[in-house]
Amino acid sequence: MTARPLPPFGLMVASCLLLGVLPALCLPLIPPSWLLMLVLGFGMWAWLRGRVVMRVLGAVAVGFAWALIQAQGAMSVRLPSSLQGHDLQVQGRVIDLPEQRADGVRFMLRIDAGEPAAQALIGHDVRLNQYASEPLMQAGERWAFSVRLRRPRGVFNPGGFDFERLALQRRLAATGYVRAPESAQRLAAATGLDAWRDRLAHAMGAKARFVRALALGDTRELSPRDWEVLRATGLTHLIAISGFHVGLLAGFGALLARLAFRLWPRIGLFWPRPQVAAVSAFVMAGLYTAAAGFALPTVRTLLMIGVLLLARLLRRPAGTSSAFALALAAVVLADPLAVLAPGFWLSFLGVGWLLWCLPGMGAGWRGLLSAQAVSTIGLLPLTVWFFGQASLAGPLANLVGIPWISLVVVPLSLIAAVLLWISPVLGAPAVALAQAAMNLLWRVLEPVAAWHGSLLWLPEPDLLALGLAVIGALWLLLPRGLSARWLGGVLFLPLLWPAQQRLPEAGFSLDVIDVGQGLSVLVRTRSHSLLFDAGPALQGRFDMGEAAVVPALHALGLSRLDMLVVSHGDNDHAGGAAAVARAFAPAQRFKPEGYPRIAGNDCQRGGDWQWDGVDFRWLHPPPHFPYLRNDSSCVLRISSALGSALLPGDIEAVVEQRLVREQAAALAADVLVVPHHGSTTSSSPAFVAAVMPRIALLATGHGNRFGLPRAQVVQRYRDGGATMADTANAGLIRVRVDGSGVIVARRWRDDRRRLWHEREAAIAP
Repeated sequence: MTARPLPPFGLMVASCLLLGVLPALCLPLIPPSWLLMLVLGFGMWAWLRGRVVMRVLGAVAVGFAWALIQAQGAMSVRLPSSLQGHDLQVQGRVIDLPEQRADGVRFMLRIDAGEPAAQALIGHDVRLNQYASEPLMQAGERWAFSVRLRRPRGVFNPGGFDFERLALQRRLAATGYVRAPESAQRLAAATGLDAWRDRLAHAMGAKARFVRALALGDTRELSPRDWEVLRATGLTHLIAISGFHVGLLAGFGALLARLAFRLWPRIGLFWPRPQVAAVSAFVMAGLYTAAAGFALPTVRTLLMIGVLLLARLLRRPAGTSSAFALALAAVVLADPLAVLAPGFWLSFLGVGWLLWCLPGMGAGWRGLLSAQAVSTIGLLPLTVWFFGQASLAGPLANLVGIPWISLVVVPLSLIAAVLLWISPVLGAPAVALAQAAMNLLWRVLEPVAAWHGSLLWLPEPDLLALGLAVIGALWLLLPRGLSARWLGGVLFLPLLWPAQQRLPEAGFSLDVIDVGQGLSVLVRTRSHSLLFDAGPALQGRFDMGEAAVVPALHALGLSRLDMLVVSHGDNDHAGGAAAVARAFAPAQRFKPEGYPRIAGNDCQRGGDWQWDGVDFRWLHPPPHFPYLRNDSSCVLRISSALGSALLPGDIEAVVEQRLVREQAAALAADVLVVPHHGSTTSSSPAFVAAVMPRIALLATGHGNRFGLPRAQVVQRYRDGGATMADTANAGLIRVRVDGSGVIVARRWRDDRRRLWHEREAAIAP
């Protein structure tokens, strides 16, 4: 007997395509183009053979090669390194919706012209900041700017947002800012879809923030508190225009077509009803996707609907599983980089779980409860993997939130948008009604989000824990009647309660968190934790305490903070302290004497304590020392029988000389966080000689405008025999001081390097 051929776009082949993409996007480097073309050619040949083994191998090979070819193309559009830091004259159109901030505006520009040096950027998108209140950018306008650009780059920590991955997924060429905003020239008035969205959003007003989000995909007016409530209640996937809502509108379009056939049966004499319903569904979904500005999640859903529409128009029979497989294959082939987005996995796996479990579900409320249970259990592993959190209130909040938002608020928001487009007089009451409907739900969600423990933060899991949890979910969702289904819950334990590597008595670790140009160091002993500084925060732009430090602490498994130290009041050290204090409510706080903006005890020379066999001692400032910013920095010495470390903040040469003169014996340390980020005003030769560090850690921002660390300072430490590491190039740096010695145990950027991450020397020259 001959083997039965495998369908070319069945579930097995679609899964193999995805299976090929995954390892490709985990590579640290992109292989040569000739090799990728060879693998792609083999894959297509094997796919067309039709035999099971060959088609499976072919699909894997096609997915692998195609993903890397797309990644190579996305990387090639990035700003040439030779243009970094140079002023360029460019022209382009403002796309998407500009975000007004306290200090200016952030917007996307699609470059369409420019000086000869900028020709490589034509046709590509850059993200710009304009640090001025005038002129104001409007979506759809065309402008001429002088800009300074850099290749996409972000901080890199456990639990943190990988901006470079997002830049690859969105084919972003560069980021930068407008030079001399007063010289910018508006070349053409606002036109196009984005201009229409922007005008409609402003007509709705800032108070109608949820109507703007649900009708236009405009989340600019949502506050950090709004997002906190949505995360705590597990409803973030419903705000802005999600793929689920696009599918809902497609269903509405199909219903309209069916209604038309009922009212005018003679339509069937000219067009068949199934095909008309499919086209109507696609048109409605397309209009809604356009209203969202063709955001990636909506385009992905539209593509899926389009594939199913094509199958219907071609009169191809398509069951649920084959339709699911066809949509999955279409999305992966159209844009394999879509798998980098959490929404891809949450949408496809969510639908997959429901399709697998749906036959055993009832109708009505019983079916809704069953669907909610399946979604909660099935998607929990991915939620923890991507976001490091689980909403304990989410299942309950979703039971109310999903039908209310999807069946009440979204239709009202869309009707309001259409009426407002036609006439402000008709639209204003409709907008108010839609927002009132959301406000009604919000009154329920806010108390739920305030429940203690409504949002559970979890340490960053590894691949093994994720795999076991997925198997556990599969086990738990097996058909009723099978014995020992409860054992599937055991496989969730490595994900929900991962084993933590505990330090020995007298051991300690330092995690220097990557916060750009700033400092934040987590010090841990066997059972205690201290955070020394919390990174910068600029009002209206970003808060590294909230965006980098807090997620890193959660991902590192920290559930409480025993002490928060703000070494001094400069923003790059103290700016994020408020966000950290809100998230962890530290038991003790320390700051320099005379610094009034943070409540807490004064760090004064001679003060000391002990945790788990590790001694902590303040070396500076002395009592009654006036607050002098950098020179008032708290200087903390950490020591035990296993090793020592020194955290000097931003002290400069005068204080260094005083410490060398008065406490030279206390300065010697195995690990030093280099003072003042490697500036020439610090790290004097006498201080470096007194400390004699084996490991010198730098906390600087990549390509920072201060040019830190200075080359002569780096050389001074190297001449003293120190091993150096810089957060600008290493991301988070972990140093362990335990029985195995004093070692740099982790450089996060090296450990988690992927093909979209920049490569460079370990320390800037």
